[in-house]
Amino acid sequence: MSQMEETPRAGWRVVVVDDHAMFRAGVKHEIGGRVHIVGEGEDVPTAVAAVLAAVPDVVLLDVHLPGGGGVEVLKQVHAREPEVKFLALSVSDAAEDVIGVIRAGARGYVTKSISSNELVEAIGRVAEGDAVFSPRLAGFVLDAFSGVIDVASIDEDLDRLSTREREVLRLIARGYQYKEIARELFISIKTVETHVSSVLRKLQLSNRHQLTRWATDRKLV
Repeated sequence: MSQMEETPRAGWRVVVVDDHAMFRAGVKHEIGGRVHIVGEGEDVPTAVAAVLAAVPDVVLLDVHLPGGGGVEVLKQVHAREPEVKFLALSVSDAAEDVIGVIRAGARGYVTKSISSNELVEAIGRVAEGDAVFSPRLAGFVLDAFSGVIDVASIDEDLDRLSTREREVLRLIARGYQYKEIARELFISIKTVETHVSSVLRKLQLSNRHQLTRWATDRKLV
């Protein structure tokens, strides 16, 4: 293909942020020949460091990450590099995830069922300043602006928790003991304790009673 025939979206500089190494490897394999993968991150600190080091055209950002989630990556990066564009790429299609990350500054949101060709196109559109959403997710954004979804109800505190931390939170709020949570989630009691400590720290709570009340108030039980 001659240079004149190349699509204008080819060759964008991209950082891939996801806590699963296999998924990052898959993205690189699928689209690495059509965009330049210039960095990777697996949690909030490594993602922020990679993005600030590379200052890419687009960051492919998973919503649920250790260390505070995709929203925290957006906040930290935009405090230093406000022009960096983010495209959320997540398995989640929950309204609160979509609205939360868009409110934090992402330019689009697509699910991981997207094809490689569609993903490259979405990257190019975001790099050029467009907003890109999977069809169903676009409806969430329109509903939020029209008032069908109460944007104020999207909880920034909840956005800070990883998917596993939310699972542990819900089970704690339902009265499960640590050993029961460990059995339910197929993890060790030590890991449960670590998740609970992390949730308490992120939500600035002191004990299990406060945690249960917090989750109940938000109808997470």
